[in-house]
Amino acid sequence: MQKDPMFYKSWRSGTLTNGIERAAHRALLYSTGLEEEDLHKPLIAIVNSYTEMVPGHIHLNELARYVAQGVWEAGGVPREFSTIAICDGICQGHKGMSYPLPSRELIADSIEYMIEAHQFDAMVLMPGCDKIVPGMLMGAMRCNIPAIVVPGGPMLPGKSKEFPMLTLTDMRELIGRTQTGKMTVEDLMAAEQTALPGYGTCSMLGTANTMGCLAEVLGMSLPGCGLAPAVSSKKRRICKQSGRRIIEMLKENLTPRRIMTREALRNGIMISMAMGASTNSTLHLPAIAHEGGIDISLDDFDELSRKVPYICNIKPSGAHPLVDLEDVGGIPAVMKAVEPLLDGSVLTCTGKTLKENLSGVERVENDVLYSLERPKKPEGGLAVLHGSLAPKGAVVKQSGVKPSMFHFEGHARVFTSMEDACKAVSGGVIQKGDVLVIRYEGPRGGPGMREMHMVTSLIVGRGMDEMCALVTDGRFSGSTRGPCIGHVSPEAAVGGPIAIVEDGDPILIDIPDRKLELCIPREEIDRRLADWKPMRKPRTPALDRYSALVTSADEGAVLKTPDKLSGFKTK
Repeated sequence: MQKDPMFYKSWRSGTLTNGIERAAHRALLYSTGLEEEDLHKPLIAIVNSYTEMVPGHIHLNELARYVAQGVWEAGGVPREFSTIAICDGICQGHKGMSYPLPSRELIADSIEYMIEAHQFDAMVLMPGCDKIVPGMLMGAMRCNIPAIVVPGGPMLPGKSKEFPMLTLTDMRELIGRTQTGKMTVEDLMAAEQTALPGYGTCSMLGTANTMGCLAEVLGMSLPGCGLAPAVSSKKRRICKQSGRRIIEMLKENLTPRRIMTREALRNGIMISMAMGASTNSTLHLPAIAHEGGIDISLDDFDELSRKVPYICNIKPSGAHPLVDLEDVGGIPAVMKAVEPLLDGSVLTCTGKTLKENLSGVERVENDVLYSLERPKKPEGGLAVLHGSLAPKGAVVKQSGVKPSMFHFEGHARVFTSMEDACKAVSGGVIQKGDVLVIRYEGPRGGPGMREMHMVTSLIVGRGMDEMCALVTDGRFSGSTRGPCIGHVSPEAAVGGPIAIVEDGDPILIDIPDRKLELCIPREEIDRRLADWKPMRKPRTPALDRYSALVTSADEGAVLKTPDKLSGFKTK
């Protein structure tokens, strides 16, 4: 039988090239510079989140060239497209902070749109900052074509004449030091120019690096990728290797849902606990799981936080910048330290199991990376609290809380916005024994679940982190430390108990016993809830749509599908 000259390939992208009906499609592809021989090759998406606005993304165009080179070398055709990329750090403390979390879903959607519209065979995902990594992992899980993740990598730490090591966490806390006269304005302004010395994600274990590391833990990045610095030749080699590897993954049909199983996601939770990772991981891992129809909840975090100790002495909870962890072996070394607790049978993007990947990794123990037998703290970095103030849960980074604040009883000072709380702290209104309650900042009420990091940084910078606490239905930056309880669920906007707290109400925070209690009679709580009327904040059309669709923080703040919307009927 004569060979059809218009049949180019059996890959998925053959939908664009095969048959006489695709003559116009082929003409469009030729117009981009492709040759006829390229039409026989698999079509590989390079999902690049480059932007000039953000240090964690400003170098991604350069890294993408290394990925593309690897794809060409392995016999594929790389084609690059972009997603948006918002920097939580630049959004801190103003209305722009309403947008990063909603952008996670937009990123996942934009990946689906491009991957399905253009019938790519596989993809290399290039994220950097906080919401871009989970957004891309969600998109990968949803589309379920072979995918590999290459985060842009951490920034190196900075310094100033007063401080031999500086990170973004330190910069925010220096504001409080300056306000209280412990530092001059001139020294603060000098530190601004040297604290962040170049490109990359901020050099502490904030959300960006938490999720970049977890991409490796989940099996979606090559070993050693997560902490390879943005400026390093190692990162560039991994980019090229990832471009080559994605072609092999395509031939193996190694898809995200074969890699990111429930067991792999629970491994991710365990490493989050061991590292003292961002509280935002309690939003993102369930959201990634949701895209694959997997149930991961706060119950998993609660269970594993009691089993997995905190072993990484890394800022903001510890003393070292991330580059020190890279120097002692990076994420492979962390996983090796926790290996007895992990499920080693899970498959990774190498085509090997986690156990096989770790077989040649040396076990280390030092001041940067502790051991299971001699941990820095006996429980995991995150804790899930419940009680009359948070019936569906709340989250605290207990690795960043001083022991004196593990049990705290205080009286509420209630605010309905982050800005009002910041003014109160900066103005010296907050006193010893106060519990700042910031509400209507949840996913629906904010909308967008803003981070309260400006407030927490002011508290720590002013030396008040052993005098008062903060409770909110908003969230926190991964660089937060101190007695800060977030993700209170249900949130105020849907009538959670946080909505009816009044100034002066006694509040109990008990981290060891996992309690968050509004210490007033149950009858009084019920009476106030019966009288409660919701408060609606001004919002844009985009945030209004988000507010209408978003679920609770304890569900990962994912968007409702039509079958979950009230009043929706199927035919």
